[in-house]
Amino acid sequence: MQTFITILKWAASISGMIAALMVSFDLGRKVTGWGFVVFVGSSICWIAGAVLSKDFALGTQNTVLFGVNLFGIYRYLIRKKPNG
Repeated sequence: MQTFITILKWAASISGMIAALMVSFDLGRKVTGWGFVVFVGSSICWIAGAVLSKDFALGTQNTVLFGVNLFGIYRYLIRKKPNG
């Protein structure tokens, strides 16, 4: 089980770094939106790893970040770009 938790945490870490690069490069709304999709996947891995390892602080943080990232998906991939 510890190996599975380690794999989850590494997947979360690597995908989080990739998502951060996608968002920070500011290559357009679509790339930024997909960066938030990757962030959601990272949050899911972090939450799962936190639950399995009973790290509730990490789980709480990533539950909040999951919501923030869902808002990012809405803002960049679903909502139409505001005029002006």
